Amino acid sequence: MATGAVRRDRTHYLYIAVIIAVALGITVGLAAPEFAVELKPLGTGFVNLIKMMISPIIFCTIVLGIGSVRKAAKVGAVGGIALGYFLVMSMVALAIGLVVGNILQPGDGLALTDAVKEAGQGQVSAEAKPPVEFVLGIIPTTIVSAFTTGEVLQTLLVALLVGFALQAMGSVGEPVLRGVEHIQRLVFRVLAMVMWAAPIGAFGAIAAVTGSAGLDALKSLAVLMLGFYVTCFLFVVIVLGTLLRLVAGLNILTLFKYLGREFLLILSTSSSESALPRLIAKMEHLGVSKPVVGITVPTGYSFNLDGTMIYMTMASLFIADAMGRPMSIGEQIPLLLFLFVASKGAAGVTGAGLATLAGGLQSHRPELVDGVGLIVGIDRFMSEARALTNFAGNAVATVLIGTWTKEIDKARVDEVLAGRIPFDEKTLLDDGHADAAPEADVDVPEPREEDEAVLKV
Repeated sequence: MATGAVRRDRTHYLYIAVIIAVALGITVGLAAPEFAVELKPLGTGFVNLIKMMISPIIFCTIVLGIGSVRKAAKVGAVGGIALGYFLVMSMVALAIGLVVGNILQPGDGLALTDAVKEAGQGQVSAEAKPPVEFVLGIIPTTIVSAFTTGEVLQTLLVALLVGFALQAMGSVGEPVLRGVEHIQRLVFRVLAMVMWAAPIGAFGAIAAVTGSAGLDALKSLAVLMLGFYVTCFLFVVIVLGTLLRLVAGLNILTLFKYLGREFLLILSTSSSESALPRLIAKMEHLGVSKPVVGITVPTGYSFNLDGTMIYMTMASLFIADAMGRPMSIGEQIPLLLFLFVASKGAAGVTGAGLATLAGGLQSHRPELVDGVGLIVGIDRFMSEARALTNFAGNAVATVLIGTWTKEIDKARVDEVLAGRIPFDEKTLLDDGHADAAPEADVDVPEPREEDEAVLKV
């Protein structure tokens, strides 16, 4: 235990360095904006390093989770409950954004210039796919291409198929499962090494956004930003917090304290994907079963985007008001339902929030697309709240679905959240899985008398 504590203390300095790097990035961004913008590749490079690890981690987690479950029906139940929950929570988030947006009406009185129009049109992304193409896109070209294209849902599909196949093979598939477990340890060890680049990535990302936007760009749009942040905060604390307390009996602040380093990582990189591998590891360590974690977390990153739902609602109303074309409730609801579907088709697109909003408006209300340019300047700051809310929603969803399916060790949850079973930051795996193959998987025969005699000789 003493050795483990020393290892964790070393990573403690890493996250102190991240906080210092964020402060330095803001300082450089304000003092030397042109130079700061040139530092953007540092942040992009770090996020790309994390994304590089996502597909193998998801594959190993799901294969090990499903391959070790005896009944395939249990996995299907988890997936069905997860998708149903994601659908309901997305609609709740849309409704909350609708109410707050209509109350604040922050877009009144803003001017729309030619430059703003061009910026809005430039956000219409050709990458966003309609729902049918999105569903077909889940199927990879080959079983290997799922790992090379970076498509999370393609990796999820391949992992599900492999997991069910190993499950059907029974004892014959156990050597393959042990091999996948060794690969998982290797991947998590590589991820732990990559995390030491977090201060550099955080410095580059924050410096670039501060240098490009500056303080002047925030003044006229402060109401929208503040309203969006407050809405996300209330959604997380009241809606998600109440659900977590009623269903799992947990305090949401205690859970977030356990995930504090992940929130810091998202805040510094403005990407919830940067914390996806660590969320998987920490949810398993918390006591949620591998199948629940393996299915809920990756699927949630495409379908459970609570922060993005709130953002699209408030941004749509903001743009309509700013352009002098306010929408009635009868016009708002069809648009938001359309954006709800469009957001699934744009999952995984870089800058998905802004691109999805522009693409949805282009298809449904093209006369409003020019107004997207009004929020380009602050979108990067709003993406912080989007990413944090999306991450919080997926963390809570994992615990809730684990509770509903009775796939969570509540006694372990209490111990972990109380700090009595610390998370191993060096390997990102439990101590029992850190450095050696589990002894339980290997049958060691009892020594025979003749063997002992030979050994003595």
